[in-house]
Amino acid sequence: MRFDRLWHNARIATIQPGRPDLGIIEKGVIASTDGVISFVGEESSLPLQYDADERIDCEGRWITPGLVDCHTHLVHGGNRALEFEMRLAGATYEEIARAGGGIISTVRATRKASLEGLVQSALPRLDALIAEGVTTVEIKSGYGLDLDTEARMLEAARHLSGYRGIGIATSFLGAHALPPEAVGDKDRYIDDICRTVLPEIARRGLADAVDGFCEGIAFSPEQMGRVFDAARALGLPVKLHADQLSNLHGAALAAEHHALSADHLEYTDAEGAAAMANAGTVAVLLPGAFYFLREKQLPPIDAFRKAGTEMAIATDCNPGSSPLTSLLLTMNMAATLFRMTVEECLVGVTRSAAKALGLSARIGSLEVGKDCDLAIWNVESLAELVYRIGFNPLHRRVWRGQ
Repeated sequence: MRFDRLWHNARIATIQPGRPDLGIIEKGVIASTDGVISFVGEESSLPLQYDADERIDCEGRWITPGLVDCHTHLVHGGNRALEFEMRLAGATYEEIARAGGGIISTVRATRKASLEGLVQSALPRLDALIAEGVTTVEIKSGYGLDLDTEARMLEAARHLSGYRGIGIATSFLGAHALPPEAVGDKDRYIDDICRTVLPEIARRGLADAVDGFCEGIAFSPEQMGRVFDAARALGLPVKLHADQLSNLHGAALAAEHHALSADHLEYTDAEGAAAMANAGTVAVLLPGAFYFLREKQLPPIDAFRKAGTEMAIATDCNPGSSPLTSLLLTMNMAATLFRMTVEECLVGVTRSAAKALGLSARIGSLEVGKDCDLAIWNVESLAELVYRIGFNPLHRRVWRGQ
């Protein structure tokens, strides 16, 4: 048996489903062939006759799956530092939005940006994630709110994988906010998304999933249901920003439509948590937004645990409510603010995050046949990845065996 590369003398957290304690292998080996894992296990279990073009001694370091940031708004124009000052002076998220700020201010800046401008402004944010061992990133549109700009955002997201070695998943978020030209007519705007914009986005192959914002300041469950029906008719899976500021039963709506994930979820009730568990919908928790907006309502972690709802965590990197580009810090926030365990945090940025993107067959755990995406860490304990603040212990990142 011949491998392209073999990493040995490592401690490995495979994070395979069904294995306890993060699937840890002491004195482990991982081998890749053509960018895919072809062996993972104890060194003593290696085939008797094998060879490798390259052998890498990990010197006892930890290896985990490459990290997955499953909810970002990485591509956008401008920033909203001024609104940050307004919020410090006492303005609420809703007040800023109703005054023409918030999402709409980013829409104005994004509509002015060229494709190359969007790519170049996103690269530093992407590089910050890559530097911490992230190998797959989800990127949403939603700051165009018209066909041309939404398509340009998604094209920019796709282009990023040509600049960097990283997996990119894209989500069409046209139902993010109401554009000014809609003059308050939400139903008409949703009709345009369903009949014109979304079919064209699908025709061009720009989106891997369809997302939306179900909230009082955004769109109703009925309106989001129409978007979801249109998405599924086009063969696209769905996701939902749900129950962030109030309980409109967005979690239950997401479950009803067998969404890949429902995200935020601060106001989700026990029934919503159970519905998500039954549907296999992942709860994506976003502690960066919770922290940045100084929210008080914690997501129902215990209800998710009781129901068996899978939990992922993500940066929600965006210019208005979570300008966060550190998935390591996100894990610390999830543990500190939400009281998630170290194991829940690590699973939340690997296996569960991959499931939230519909990519479990390829990434998120270290198993034969999956992409060889690795993060190799200079830590004594995996708990350090969650415990430390402002410290990056990444030794090496591997994407598809390279």
